[in-house]
Amino acid sequence: MKPEIFNLLRVIHKDSEASQRELAKKLGLSIGKLNYCLKALKDKGLVKIKSFSKSKKKTKYLYYLTPKGLMEKTKVTLNFMNIKMKEYEELKKELEAKTKK
Repeated sequence: MKPEIFNLLRVIHKDSEASQRELAKKLGLSIGKLNYCLKALKDKGLVKIKSFSKSKKKTKYLYYLTPKGLMEKTKVTLNFMNIKMKEYEELKKELEAKTKK
C-alpha cells in the first residue's frame, strides 16, 4: 500500500468530517489526486462516502472507514511495526558486537 493511501486512511479515521480540501492539505496532495485515492479506496470497499443530508452545501461529504478499511489500516500498521522491530533488533545486535571488540 502506498504511503499516501495509508496516511489517507489514518486521517479519515481521525476526522471523518474533513472536507476534501482539508484532507488534501493535511496530506500534501492535490484535490485531483485525493479524489483518485478516495475513489480507489471506495472501490476496494475500504471507505464509505456519504453526503450530509442537512448540509446547506450539497457537496459536503462524510468519509469513514468500513470494517474492511479498519482491518487494512491495522494490518499495514502491524506490518510496519514488525519491520521496525526487526530493524531495531538488528541494529542492537550490531552495536553489541561492536562494543565487544
